Amino acid sequence: MAAEPVKLDGNSDGIVETKGYKQHADLIKKIVVYTLLIIISILMMIPFFWMISSSLKFDNQVFEVPIRWIPTNPQWANYKTIWTQIPLAKFFENTLILSVVITFIQLVTSSFAAYGFSRMRFKGRDALFLFYIGTIAVPWQAYMIPQFIMMRQLGLTDKLLSLILLQSFSAFGVFLMRQYYEGIPEELSESARIDGLNEYGIYARIILPLTRPAIASLTILTFVNTWNDYMGPFIYLSSTENKTIQLGLKMFVSLYDAQYALIMAASVLSVLPVALVFLTQQKYFVEGIATSGLKG
Repeated sequence: MAAEPVKLDGNSDGIVETKGYKQHADLIKKIVVYTLLIIISILMMIPFFWMISSSLKFDNQVFEVPIRWIPTNPQWANYKTIWTQIPLAKFFENTLILSVVITFIQLVTSSFAAYGFSRMRFKGRDALFLFYIGTIAVPWQAYMIPQFIMMRQLGLTDKLLSLILLQSFSAFGVFLMRQYYEGIPEELSESARIDGLNEYGIYARIILPLTRPAIASLTILTFVNTWNDYMGPFIYLSSTENKTIQLGLKMFVSLYDAQYALIMAASVLSVLPVALVFLTQQKYFVEGIATSGLKG
């Protein structure tokens, strides 16, 4: 039998018009959203453009009005002078040591403690976790002086070890990792126990490989916070050989004048390691932040 031709009623045109209007509205919405995002991104990047432009000028040209975004006579020698005027290489070394060591230790302590709070069952676990997380609300200024007195009594002032010990544990890091652990099915751990794995094996072979986004997020946050830290090194480090890059920038400021062009040149170089870490981990950083905010 021959198939009967399909008859289209008058409503089909209306359906097509409705779909076309919806697609057109969605396209306009996307254009508006992306335009706003581009404008916001440009506005946020303006300070970085100004910093790079200022690093290639003379000191008396840095604050000139109107701003000359592209220097007519770029002073590339500024990037050579900063290495000879102050021990910038040593400052970078100290900052890198602190950032890498503190980040690594925080990853270990935070992930291990978070595993205990999310997977282990013991009396008072939830109360202990709330008490520990509650320390985030305590301002650093409240215990700054007791910490300094304690470090001085231990003879650790003016040593990088003092900052490493004080920043090796993070309540926020434990909270971030625990929130991610809560989203991992408990059945995976139970299956591993049946197969003979102990808690250390479950933590190392099952939990950690599944938490790469959270680890990347904590890595970026800790590294950036340690690299940009000013008050900690300012309080505990006094000798020039132990100073960090943030303290080293202050050496371009004298009593009566400041070498702004050199400050900007050194600032550009100090941003590069942070940008490199973020660019290599940004995919997992966004995923980890989004996921940890939905679980737990």
